[in-house]
Amino acid sequence: MEDSKFTQNIEEINIEAFQTDLINWFYQEKRNLPWRENQDPYKVWVSEIMLQQTKVDTVIPYFEQFMKKFPTVEALASADEQEVLKTWEGLGYYSRARNLQSAVQEVVETYEGKVPNDPKQLGDLKGVGPYTKGAILSIAYGIPEPAVDGNVMRVLSRILRIEADIAKAGSRRIFEAAVRQLISEDDPSAFNQGLMELGALVCTPKSPSCMLCPVQAHCKAFHDGVETELPIKTKAKKQKKQPYFACVLVDQHNRFLIEQRSNEGLLANMWQFPLVEKTDVDDDHLQAWVKEKYRVSLKGTDLLPKIKHVFSHIIWELDVRLFYVETSEEQANNQQWLSFGELAPYPFPVPFQKLINQLATHFESEI
Repeated sequence: MEDSKFTQNIEEINIEAFQTDLINWFYQEKRNLPWRENQDPYKVWVSEIMLQQTKVDTVIPYFEQFMKKFPTVEALASADEQEVLKTWEGLGYYSRARNLQSAVQEVVETYEGKVPNDPKQLGDLKGVGPYTKGAILSIAYGIPEPAVDGNVMRVLSRILRIEADIAKAGSRRIFEAAVRQLISEDDPSAFNQGLMELGALVCTPKSPSCMLCPVQAHCKAFHDGVETELPIKTKAKKQKKQPYFACVLVDQHNRFLIEQRSNEGLLANMWQFPLVEKTDVDDDHLQAWVKEKYRVSLKGTDLLPKIKHVFSHIIWELDVRLFYVETSEEQANNQQWLSFGELAPYPFPVPFQKLINQLATHFESEI
């Protein structure tokens, strides 16, 4: 049903005029962004990975710093993973950084450092999904491939009055099919970027600026007066709360114990202060757990402000406890006793960056 309605609506559009209006607007109004300085496929790739679930203004300084440290695929491929994670620190979704480095290593080993312009080769690289593949092929190589993200689905749901639920994975093929029919063969780079830019600046989620829209004349939803009712998107499931004790162990030399997370799963290979779920240890037994697990004797405890951090699918609630260590045994391989100043090179997830800021305030006269 949705396919037939979409086909009918697309047949009513003057595709050539739509392309011209969109592309001309893009060249006139596009933002000056660092990854648009040239069409280097590596820069396009890095920017698109960073921009997933992250706002442009947030990404810009990260992108510039990342390019300063890893200006080429060879530089990123040969870099230490901890340095890559540290440079990514604060962006979140750290698996994106690890997948990017892994894929770049394959580019160096298999394709002599040249990002493939073949759809299958590019799509087979780790972490390169249909959107990233389409963005690189169209923007960097001028190949007319769809690059469908949330912005593009929102724009096209209104232009073509597509009433498919964009929260459902199966709906993407409808929008990819639409782009394949609409995309400019002569300038697919500006066309795809134009759709993205339109969604970011004009065709916004809640209050689209239809009076400023360069393709308003082609918009079925505007014509029918339903632009604010689209896109259709079911609400995501409520995020699950996970309560933890975050344990700060500080010894007589003002050194802090940190440990490296597992190399799999959420925040893999990042560093943290000792963490334990409240379902595993209750308040009455926390001190005994710390003594046994970390082989320390204690001379006092203290409370620090609680920390809350929202991930995409879970919410961490950290009850922060400070433990003053009198003596300690040799630490495990994944643990380090470090002074406050020595923490800087280690990549920490955002909740623990917040904790480090708390420690700077709490120990300001000592560290």
